[in-house]
Amino acid sequence: MKKIVFINLIIAAVIITACKSTPPTGEWESLFDGKTLNGWKKSAENAESLSVEDGAIKCSGPRAHLFYEGEFENFEFEAEIKTLEKANSGIFIHTGYKKEGWPHLGYEIQVNNSYRGSEKNPERRKTASIYNVRNVYYPLANDNEWFKMRIRVSGNHIEVFVNDVKVNEYIEPEDPWRPEGSEGIRLGKGTVALQAHDPGSTTYYKNIRVKRLPVSEKITTEVDKEWDTMVTKLMKAGFPLIDYHVHLKGGLTVEDVVKNSQRLGINYGIAPNCGLHFPVTNDSSLYAYINEVKEVPVFKGMQAEGREWITLFSPEAIAMFDYVFTDVMTFTDYKGRRNRIWMPDEVWVDDKQQFMDQMVEKIEAVFSQEPVDIYVNPTVLPETIKDEYETLWTEERIKRVVKVLADNNIALEINARYKVPDARMIKMAKEAGVKFTFGTNNTGDDLGRLEYCLKMLEECKLTPNDMFEIKPDDQKPVNVKGLPSKITG
Repeated sequence: MKKIVFINLIIAAVIITACKSTPPTGEWESLFDGKTLNGWKKSAENAESLSVEDGAIKCSGPRAHLFYEGEFENFEFEAEIKTLEKANSGIFIHTGYKKEGWPHLGYEIQVNNSYRGSEKNPERRKTASIYNVRNVYYPLANDNEWFKMRIRVSGNHIEVFVNDVKVNEYIEPEDPWRPEGSEGIRLGKGTVALQAHDPGSTTYYKNIRVKRLPVSEKITTEVDKEWDTMVTKLMKAGFPLIDYHVHLKGGLTVEDVVKNSQRLGINYGIAPNCGLHFPVTNDSSLYAYINEVKEVPVFKGMQAEGREWITLFSPEAIAMFDYVFTDVMTFTDYKGRRNRIWMPDEVWVDDKQQFMDQMVEKIEAVFSQEPVDIYVNPTVLPETIKDEYETLWTEERIKRVVKVLADNNIALEINARYKVPDARMIKMAKEAGVKFTFGTNNTGDDLGRLEYCLKMLEECKLTPNDMFEIKPDDQKPVNVKGLPSKITG
């Protein structure tokens, strides 16, 4: 009898302990008491990189990882995070304890607001990236400021929120491609871990909590396996899959762009048309646009239209944008006629060779003087002569364009809509050290899938280091060159 009572007491104790350690589904559970690392286990390597300071977990120093001693499957994880300047860190999910090295199970959600890596190995993956699977390249938070990150895992679906704005998601297919040695990057179940990345990185975590979610059915992916594999391979290589040239036209909304980004894995930059006779014509309308999109998880670009744009906006307003691009589809010709070469009744080709020579001169004038980052819609010709593209764009003319871009650190857009420039120019520009961007320049609500850009990526063997990167404020062209004193073209 005593034996039976004793066994019942043990069973009751186990049940009580289990109830205490595992809160009911749907309730928030604190994972950090603000004072100690009770409930957490440090990696064996560089354990001193992990500590508690002023009510937060401090990750600072050589590589180390802090693993929570508990297992989760469907859950929401939330933490407040603060990075110091040039800090790199991460949150691992569905992972397991590892004494040393990088965790090989589960996914890492990147924490990086300003860390740029090295020139040889740049680090473009920003906060909220599902590391090497669905990368985010635009900054979402600032160093030295607390921000909130929430990670939701339900079935085969990962969602990442920064300050309550959804900025990334991934639906894991049945048999996703993973590189050799990385087969463990899968959803299943496991713990969470915080990362100390390197001696130069310091990141703080506080108010860490988790909420267990009910069992969830897997959902169907919205893209086929071929697309998922291609995007994941690019992400693994650190290739910035970004469309910098998107306009809100044809009914396309900011919400549509964000949804498309999270569905396809393409990052986007949205740009208003800024110039004479365009929607944005002065500083006040520039500021209004910036305020409208400042919380949206996209790059903020400015399309500088025509040659008059340099007289319409102040350097301070221009510098608020992440980047500025222009084309040379608007210029004044030798006879004083204002050409808009995409408009059949507003372009004059009196002599083909003379027109081409004039156009190259305009390109040289614009990109040697105007403070822009990217040459977009490059080498587009008027409808009347576009079928002669290959012969009119001679090697000598291409060389001149490439030279002015290289000399002035201007990136060259590979344009999906016009399918320009051709591989000849891309290879020549690559050899000269010119950087590249991808751009759609949509006229409606269909953004496509950057088909021509991806074709040229493969044909011209472009690498991550060949691609344009947003410049810091002190290196933005308008802050370095200023605005020209007179109209260039």
